[in-house]
Amino acid sequence: MMQEVRSAAPSRKKTPLAAVPAGGLTAAALAAAVQHYESAVQLVQSGKYEKALAAFEKLLATAPPQLTERCKMYIATCNRQLAESRLSFQTPEEHYDYAVSQLNTGYYEEAREHFGRILEDHPHADYALYGLALLDSITGRSQDCLANLARAIELNPKNRLQARADNDFQSMVDDPRFTELLYPEIP
Repeated sequence: MMQEVRSAAPSRKKTPLAAVPAGGLTAAALAAAVQHYESAVQLVQSGKYEKALAAFEKLLATAPPQLTERCKMYIATCNRQLAESRLSFQTPEEHYDYAVSQLNTGYYEEAREHFGRILEDHPHADYALYGLALLDSITGRSQDCLANLARAIELNPKNRLQARADNDFQSMVDDPRFTELLYPEIP
């Protein structure tokens, strides 16, 4: 009897675990989900956030575990982009406040984009140059930081005093060019 069990065991067909898609999806269903996901990603890359959002939300309902977190990430990205496109600012100062809020929450590229938009419309907005200098300091772009801060000080000398007390320039304190910019009266 024991021999019958042994001889029967090798004849059972085993499917390797790697061949069974997670979530119990068939290979065809998984391939279709991946294709749907890739199409939605292309919509994001094309800036078609509303269509991409709809595609990701539809996919999320049936997405295999491998794609669930990625879909959620893209849904959040689409929502943020759509909210941003609906933004309108009454004044450049209001736009600046929004850019600073993006900076403070760690959305550095979005903050950079908004500071740039302010400067496109108002090239002498010293506060936007100051904000860019802060951003450059935080992101390790020392040369850009110095250039933007120098221009902000040129437009409004009060920015020099503010920069002396601003902890966001901490990464620049050891740079002699920064010291010369903030304390020109000291030889």
